[in-house]
Amino acid sequence: MFRLASISLALAAPAAALDLGQCTRTTHVSHGGEAEHRDLGAGRVARAEWWSQEGVYVDAHVADCANAQVLTTRLREENVGARQFDRRDAGQKIIERHVRRHPALFSLEGLADDLANTGEDTRVSDVTTEPCACASLYPDMRGAMTPFVLN
Repeated sequence: MFRLASISLALAAPAAALDLGQCTRTTHVSHGGEAEHRDLGAGRVARAEWWSQEGVYVDAHVADCANAQVLTTRLREENVGARQFDRRDAGQKIIERHVRRHPALFSLEGLADDLANTGEDTRVSDVTTEPCACASLYPDMRGAMTPFVLN
């Protein structure tokens, strides 16, 4: 009986917490991935998505874990299409300025407005699958999002 109770408790125990460092990964062998995951505080996280095969791009993502939304903006692009630009420094300064605001004054829509003339293809969209950094830092905010699975 004790052995069965131990097995049941082991199966019911939560998995070990995901370390934020595990979120930095190559998602497309040698030419695409996610990096620079960080905690922006108040249930918000950021990351960069990169691609470097026959062209280069870097997209910044800022996610609101509690509201299941993400802002995406392209800050660098070379040889992907006709556009050629690198505005990573300017974009990061805008993001940092917003992060320093009181959490009640921070909104993805406001950030998108301020990034409109710096980033390209800037948009705020709903998220259905939990971002890795949200899973690592704010797992209690998952809500209805599909849990992130590291693969």
